[in-house]
Amino acid sequence: MIKKEMIAMLLAGGQGSRLGVLTSKVAKPAVAFGGKYRIIDFPLSNCINSGVDTVGVLTQYQPLRLNTHIGIGIPWDLDRNIGGVTVLPPYEKSSNSEWYTGTANAIYQNLEYMESFNPDYVLILSGDHIYKMDYEQMLDFHKENGSEVTIAVMPVPMEEASRFGIMITDENKRITEFEEKPEHPRSNLASMGIYIFNWKTLKEALIAKAEQPALDFGKHVIPYCHENGAPLFAYEFTGYWKDVGTLSSYWEANMELIDIVPEFNLYEEYWKIYTKSEIQPPQYFSGDSVVERSIIGEGTDIYGEVYNSVIGCGVTIGKGTVVRDSIIMNQTRIGDNCELNKAIIAENVEIGKNVKLGVGEEAENETAPHIYNQGIVTVGEKSVIPDGVSVGKNTVISGITKAADYENCYLASGKTLIKEGEE
Repeated sequence: MIKKEMIAMLLAGGQGSRLGVLTSKVAKPAVAFGGKYRIIDFPLSNCINSGVDTVGVLTQYQPLRLNTHIGIGIPWDLDRNIGGVTVLPPYEKSSNSEWYTGTANAIYQNLEYMESFNPDYVLILSGDHIYKMDYEQMLDFHKENGSEVTIAVMPVPMEEASRFGIMITDENKRITEFEEKPEHPRSNLASMGIYIFNWKTLKEALIAKAEQPALDFGKHVIPYCHENGAPLFAYEFTGYWKDVGTLSSYWEANMELIDIVPEFNLYEEYWKIYTKSEIQPPQYFSGDSVVERSIIGEGTDIYGEVYNSVIGCGVTIGKGTVVRDSIIMNQTRIGDNCELNKAIIAENVEIGKNVKLGVGEEAENETAPHIYNQGIVTVGEKSVIPDGVSVGKNTVISGITKAADYENCYLASGKTLIKEGEE
C-alpha cells in the first residue's frame, strides 16, 4: 500500500469572472503572469519546494490550456511513478454525474484519489494566488499543536477585513470562532484559503456534509469540524501574498515585480518558481530600442520603447511604438508608431500601426465598472485592433475589430467593444 505523509489538492477550476475578458477563454490559474509564468506555477512550485510531491489539480472551467501547461508535471519535477501531479476534472460516475459545485464538493468527489495514497494529512490550496510559502513549516505547526484543521491566516487592514473569512483566536492561536465576511469584524486575521486537515477529520466532514448543495470549506466543512470539537488552529503567514482576482490587483502584482527592490522576488536561488518553458530564441533589441525597468520574455523583438512594463514571450513591439505601465502577454504583435498606456493585452493579439491605447480623460466603464476600472485598457486574447484608432481609458476590446467599429477612429473612455461570438 502506498503511504504519503501529506498530499496536496489544488483547486484550479475557477472562472475568475472579475478578470473580465482575460478569463473568457481560459481558467484563471492559467492566465499568464510576470512575463513567463502562469498563476498556477506559484502554488505548484511551493509544493515541490516544500517537499510535497503528490498534487491533485482539480480543473473544471476552460481546462485545456491548464492541462497542456501542467502536462505530466516535468517542469516542477512532479513526473513521479508514485504520486506526482494528476489533473482531476469532474467525471461521469455510474450513479450520477455532476460538475464540481463548491470548493469542498470538488474535494469530496475525489475521495477515492486521496484514499489511494492513505495520507496522514491533506493540504488544500487554491490555484489563483501569488506567493511563496513553505507548507512544511505549516505542517510542523499543525503537528506541534495537535491540530486537526490548521488554517493559514494573514493579518489584513481592519477596514478590509469584511472581505474575508475572519478567524478569532486565543493566545495559543487556537481558533475559537470564525466569521465569513463579517460586517463588523472582531479580528483582522483573514483566511488565505490554505488548509491542512488530518485525513480522517476531512473525510468524516466531507461524508457528513456531502448532501449540502455547493459544499464549501468556509461555509460548511470548517464549521462542521468546529462544532464537533475538532481542534482548529490559525497559522499566521507574514510573507508576500496576493490574490490576483481583479484586473487592478493583477496589474499591481505584475508591476510590483519590476520595483527596484521587488517585494516579491522571482530570482531567489533557494525558492525557485518553475514553469513550462517553450523553446524560444533569445530576446532581440534593435539599435533604436529603449527599455527601462521592465521584464522582457524570451523570443521577444523590441524595435520601440518600453517603460515600466511586463512583456511576455514571443512578443513584437514595432518601431516608434512607446509602451508604458503595461502588461503584454505572449505572442502578441504591436505595429509601428503606437502608444500604449496602462494596458493589459492578452495573448495572441494583433495591434495595427498608429494605434493609441489609454488616452484622454477617464470615464466609468458602461457595462462592468466593477471589473474595468483604474484607467486600465483591457484587450482579450486573439483580438485584432485595426490601424490608426485611438482608445480611451477603462475600456475593453475583445474579438476581431475593424475600422468601422470605431466611430471617427475612436473608442471613448468607458466603452466596451466585444464582437459577436466573443465573450
